[in-house]
Amino acid sequence: MTASGARLAAAGMTAGTVIWLVAALSMLQPLGTDLYLPTLPGIAAAFDAPVATVQWTLSIFVAAFGTWQLVAGPLADRFGRRPVIVAGIVVYGVASAICLVAPTIEVLIAGRLLQAIGACSALVGARAMVRDLYSPTEGAQTLAAAATIMSVAPLAGPILGALLYEVFGWRSAFAALAAFALVLAAVTGTRLRETHGRRNPHALAPGPMLRTYAAALRSPAFRAYAAAGASTYAALFAFISGSSFVLIGVLGLSVSAYALSFSTMVAGFLVGTLWCRRLVGRCGLQRTLLRGAALQALASGAMALLALAGVQHALAIVLPMFFVGVSHALVQMPAHSGAVAPFAHAAGAAAALMGFLMMAVATLVGAWIGASHDGTVYPLTLTIAGFGLATLLIAVTLVRSDGDVSRHG
Repeated sequence: MTASGARLAAAGMTAGTVIWLVAALSMLQPLGTDLYLPTLPGIAAAFDAPVATVQWTLSIFVAAFGTWQLVAGPLADRFGRRPVIVAGIVVYGVASAICLVAPTIEVLIAGRLLQAIGACSALVGARAMVRDLYSPTEGAQTLAAAATIMSVAPLAGPILGALLYEVFGWRSAFAALAAFALVLAAVTGTRLRETHGRRNPHALAPGPMLRTYAAALRSPAFRAYAAAGASTYAALFAFISGSSFVLIGVLGLSVSAYALSFSTMVAGFLVGTLWCRRLVGRCGLQRTLLRGAALQALASGAMALLALAGVQHALAIVLPMFFVGVSHALVQMPAHSGAVAPFAHAAGAAAALMGFLMMAVATLVGAWIGASHDGTVYPLTLTIAGFGLATLLIAVTLVRSDGDVSRHG
């Protein structure tokens, strides 16, 4: 029996159960953003709020998601993965109900903050669970397999959100999220088992917590993979946060057409997860990430060139974003696995710190996209291209020199 097989047996779970649970838990974040994206212009109209204010319903989600990881990680190391995951799902469901009945834009923003805390707790616990059970290479393959299933959420989310919005209005998106959380809580409560056998009673003490985060930041491998993960997510988040205003407001797509356009990017991510599973096993984390970064720079660069050439058509953004989606999977899965690999007994904290850095960058990107929106395609396309180039630079420098984590089993 392999080491990972022994860990799975000790935890009382199968590899298939882990993949499906991680996939379902990972859906909370993309559903929390993608399902309601087509409703953003409608929310602005309903509350008579400017674009920059409505943008905060997304930016606050990302900011809270990133910040709470610094707490959720130590919580998972102290109390175990299962209680943190289950509590996160419950908080997510309650917050979705608050958003559903929000009487003002301020209450909606507050509900989104709580929703992010719940999604964050579930996801951090899930990623730490994968590190408990698998080696770095196996972990990347497991995350890729889970991401293949998870991609159904961002693929179908905008389409379902558009349909719900057109029939029932913008509040229906949050009713759907509350229902999903209820079902997921029931499934997780019966199928999830604890995987963390060496709980750290001092994980939440400020001194040890800060020392753990400092140790992660001192690790060259962590810095390399966290930087790559933050950069590729920034490119993706620029599209997530700004695409509805550009594709609908500037280029004139209908809400339904926008949902289909958004799903094109997600389809690329799905293709990338399937490719990543095979590529990681054959090439390893570093070379897989490098190939993904090269594709991202090429695709995002093509998008920027088309915009600068005056091509004002949705396909000039949507088609390159398909390949950005592919590349994001090839970069993100190895980045997650590589960043936590050196921290077998503090995987929750390491995963949390990486997530915090990713979301901190994404929060700034979301604020920038909202503030820079000028009725043209340029802020969106040039921002995506800039981060695509940054991802490649990080891959050929930091990841190539410091990304060998093969000794961490």
